[in-house]
Amino acid sequence: MRADEIESAFENRWRACPADGGGAGAADDAWLRALTARIRPADAQVRAAARSHWAAVAKPLGGLGLLEDAVCTLAAAQGTPHPVSAPRALAVFFADNGVVAEGISQSGQEVTLTAAHNICGGTASVSCMARVADCAVVPVDVGMAEPVDDARMHVCATMRGTADIALGPACPRDTVLRAIGVGAHVAGLLADAGARVLAAGEMGIGNTTTSAAVASALTGAAPELTVGRGAGLTSEGLARKRAVVERALRVNQVDACADAVDVLAAVGGLDIAAMCGLYLGAAAHGCPAVLDGVISCTAALAAVRIAPELSGYLVASHCSSEPAARLLLDELGLCAPLQAGMHLGEGTGAMALLPLLDMALAVYDEAASFDACGMDAYRELS
Repeated sequence: MRADEIESAFENRWRACPADGGGAGAADDAWLRALTARIRPADAQVRAAARSHWAAVAKPLGGLGLLEDAVCTLAAAQGTPHPVSAPRALAVFFADNGVVAEGISQSGQEVTLTAAHNICGGTASVSCMARVADCAVVPVDVGMAEPVDDARMHVCATMRGTADIALGPACPRDTVLRAIGVGAHVAGLLADAGARVLAAGEMGIGNTTTSAAVASALTGAAPELTVGRGAGLTSEGLARKRAVVERALRVNQVDACADAVDVLAAVGGLDIAAMCGLYLGAAAHGCPAVLDGVISCTAALAAVRIAPELSGYLVASHCSSEPAARLLLDELGLCAPLQAGMHLGEGTGAMALLPLLDMALAVYDEAASFDACGMDAYRELS
C-alpha cells in the first residue's frame, strides 16, 4: 500500500470511529491497564533467527552495524523472521504549552498554528521528507491553544493548551489519560488501515521545556543535563529556561509522583502524552515504532515506564543535539544509527531513517548467502 492509500484508509476509519469513541481517552485507568495487558514481549526467538540470518549473508559480520539491529527489532516486533518496513505511517500531534508565558522560547503559540497549516498542506519539513520516504502523515490536534481551520486536521483536543508548569500542574491526570488514549486510538486505526511500522512526531511551542522537565522527573537527572536551546536561545535564555524547569520540578513535587502518568500531568504536555499513547498502541497491535528526537524519546520513556514490554518494539532513528537525547536513549537501552546533529522535531528524524531501513531489508532479503557463494561463513573471533 502506498502512503496515500494508508491515509485514505485511516480517514475512513476515523470517520467511523473518531478518537472520542471506542473507549479511547477514558478518564480512568481501566482502559490503560487493558491496553498494556495486550502488549506482549517482542519475540526473542524471532530476533535470534533474524540475527542468524544476518550472519549467513555474504558480508562482514555486523557490517551494516545498527541497521542490522533495527531489522532484528522489526522482526521481533512483527513476530516473523521476514519483517517489512512498509507500509508505514507518521502521526504528528499538535499541542500548546502554557509554560511559554515564562519566556522560554523565541516564538509564541502562533507558530504552532502556522506549523499545523503547513503540515495539513503538505509543505512542512516533515511532509517533504515523508513524501520521499512514502510514509503516510496524519496530523492530530490533541491540545492546540487555537484550533486550525483545516478539514485535514483530526481534532480531538483534550484541552486547549496546558497550564504553566512553573506555577502548577500542566493539567489534570484524567486529561493526560485522555491524551494517551487519543494516541493509542490513532495507532490502532493506522494499524487497521494497513500500516506495519509507525512513528510519532509533534509540534507545540515550548515542548522542549516540558520534555526536559519530564526527562528530569523520570530519570532524576538535573535540568543542566536535560535542558537545551530548543529552536534557538541565547545563553541568557538558556539559563532562564533551566531555571523554569527547576522551578516546575520543585513546585509540582515530581518526586512524589506515583507513576509516569502523574509526571506527564505535573510537568508534561499533551503532545508528549499522545505520543506515549501511540507507542503503547503500536506495540499492542504488533507494530514496531520508529522514534524521532528528544521529545519522542521522552514520550517513549514514559510509555516504557507504563509498560516495560514496549521496549522491544522501539527503533531509534537519530540522536538529537538536545542534551537530554543521549541520556534518554541510554535509559531506553537504544543506540541511534544517525548522528546528524538534527533538532527539528515533527518526526523528521524518523523519516530520515526509513530509507535506510528499506536498504537494510533489501540486503537482508536479497543479498547472496555464504552458502550460495560456496564460502565458509565468517566466525566471531575473540
